[in-house]
Amino acid sequence: MALTGCAITFTSLYLAAGALTPLLVLYKEQWNFPAALLTLAFAVYAIGFLAAILTLGSLSDHVGRRPVLVGALILQLVSNVMFLLAPDIGWVVTGRIVQGVATGAATTAFTAALIELAPPNRKRLGTILGSVGLTGGLGLGSLLAGLAIQLTTTANSIIFIALAIITILGIVVIVLSPESVSRTPGALRSLIPSVAIPFAARREFAAAAPVIASIWMLAGLSGGLAPSMVRSVFHLDSGLFNGLSGFVSPATSAVIGLVFARLDPRRAMTLGIYASLIGAIGIIDGALTGSLAIMISGQAIAGVGFGASFTASLRLILPLAVEHQRAGVVAAIYVVSYIAFGVPIIIAGELADAHGLAPTVVWYSAGTILLALISLGAQQLLGRNTRNAIGSAASSDPRSDGASMAERDDIQPVPATPPTGIR
Repeated sequence: MALTGCAITFTSLYLAAGALTPLLVLYKEQWNFPAALLTLAFAVYAIGFLAAILTLGSLSDHVGRRPVLVGALILQLVSNVMFLLAPDIGWVVTGRIVQGVATGAATTAFTAALIELAPPNRKRLGTILGSVGLTGGLGLGSLLAGLAIQLTTTANSIIFIALAIITILGIVVIVLSPESVSRTPGALRSLIPSVAIPFAARREFAAAAPVIASIWMLAGLSGGLAPSMVRSVFHLDSGLFNGLSGFVSPATSAVIGLVFARLDPRRAMTLGIYASLIGAIGIIDGALTGSLAIMISGQAIAGVGFGASFTASLRLILPLAVEHQRAGVVAAIYVVSYIAFGVPIIIAGELADAHGLAPTVVWYSAGTILLALISLGAQQLLGRNTRNAIGSAASSDPRSDGASMAERDDIQPVPATPPTGIR
């Protein structure tokens, strides 16, 4: 029961984050503010999230899961009330920052708690619930909000009253759930951000960083610009299509992240890069031809790229760092991810006001293609170097008898998921 309640509560955080995707378009119609403010309201979530996860990401390891989760859920409730009562876009921007802080503070604690509360022989279930709850919640929140906009005239009230009730119930669930870790010293020290890439992981990180930035930029486009395009570029006054444009990419990435979890990470990374390239080209084609179907197809393929590449990047980079270094590596990955998620979309909002939304989307997507191509070249080089190293080791190691290094007993398996704490 505690595991189910925690999983639903965790998913509700990302339902709320996803719900803002089509609602921001509704706010723009009601309050008549420029596109730059819409993308700002979308992107400031990343600022709050990144600040929280860098400072509070490991706090629950020291003070326990429940205090951190209850505090984060109270902040989440505050943001829901702010959105419910918002009289203008300023309240929404502030609410998005509060929402980002709440989600960032809760994410690592919830991820850890889900694994710890899972039955001893089903710990992978906790990991799966965390993964699906995050990306699936974002997509489902956008789709449900789009349906509410399409079918009712009080979508904002319906959505945030429902989310507020779920959050209150979630607080009760967390309070009644057993504490899954013991308190340990070092809580204050854990608040100091730690971002570092050890020497052994630097080449792999440098090769992955451009595509990480690319796929997170495309994720920002799906949430920050694509819903606006439904009306301004494709001339469809449809809350449902607004929600669908924000749903398809995270929903696809949630499925692909699970499907590709057991695929060789280098191969998964390469397939993900190709998918992100094709997806970005599809988005460009949709913007230039005025075809919503092509753009949404491009977003779906970009979602494949996200699910494959991001999971693969974690599996390629993290094993190269020893345990006490991995927090700094994960922090560095989050910094790249959320800067790419937030900053370019704010710039795109400014450019959209000056040059139009469709041209901005074209140049924005072209930027993601360039980044992905840089990573593709780096991945191919690393792959060749790895194969050469394995071949040399196999021929010189008497224990191998012609077997590959991957088959040796002293090679550790690559974990399919990142560590639960940021530090």
